[in-house]
Amino acid sequence: MSQERKIEENLLSQAAENTLSNQLDEAEKIDVDVKTDLLKIVQGQADTVSFAGEGLEIQEVRIQEIKVQTDKISVNPLSAIFGQIELDQPVNTKARIVLKEADINHALTSDFVRSKIQYLNLSVDGEIVSLQPEKIQLSLPGNNIIQIDALVQIKEPDHTAQIGFTAVFSPRTLDKPILMKNFNCTQGEGISLNIVVAFLNKIKELISLPYLEFNHVWFRILNIEVQKGSVVFLIEAKMKQIPKI
Repeated sequence: MSQERKIEENLLSQAAENTLSNQLDEAEKIDVDVKTDLLKIVQGQADTVSFAGEGLEIQEVRIQEIKVQTDKISVNPLSAIFGQIELDQPVNTKARIVLKEADINHALTSDFVRSKIQYLNLSVDGEIVSLQPEKIQLSLPGNNIIQIDALVQIKEPDHTAQIGFTAVFSPRTLDKPILMKNFNCTQGEGISLNIVVAFLNKIKELISLPYLEFNHVWFRILNIEVQKGSVVFLIEAKMKQIPKI
């Protein structure tokens, strides 16, 4: 932390760091920097809040590196004094998040992540078809390529089947859409073209949304950079409240 920060900034920043450390399962490094002064605290304002961390783990999800920067925020003055920032108005943030391949695959086996991706409902020829992932393995060979090896149960109104597949694609970037490089069924009787089309349309629909919502945070992914063994996300978010970890 900078030695040039004002006393009130140091107190708030340190209190916020301690609060985050207690909420996380593990953290190799945390640095919170609150830019404000006593008058603004009394008025419930802060110029910015920035957060940087390494080796953070929560709910069996490990983040190699994260950097978050907010714009001007309006906070609850009493809570701010004790280092617990509660927002009076929504705040815009930008974040850079680095995830390692091994950490992603470990997270995909956790109860927390599996509860979030239990199934995906698709509309196929006027009927609902559910895709339920049973196993997902991700590979990051570099050159902006992602490979997914998965085992999925497909539940149609009159038929249930299990298939395995390998999908190789390039994620969306600032100037390019998602590009499918290869899709190959590796187990089972295969998958109908109508289901594949419905699945791709669903993915297109999701990534075309202005924002996605998770835990009272509205966010969108601005860019994804795939390196060998890791992936870097640039994210823009709007928070109505600091999410409770």
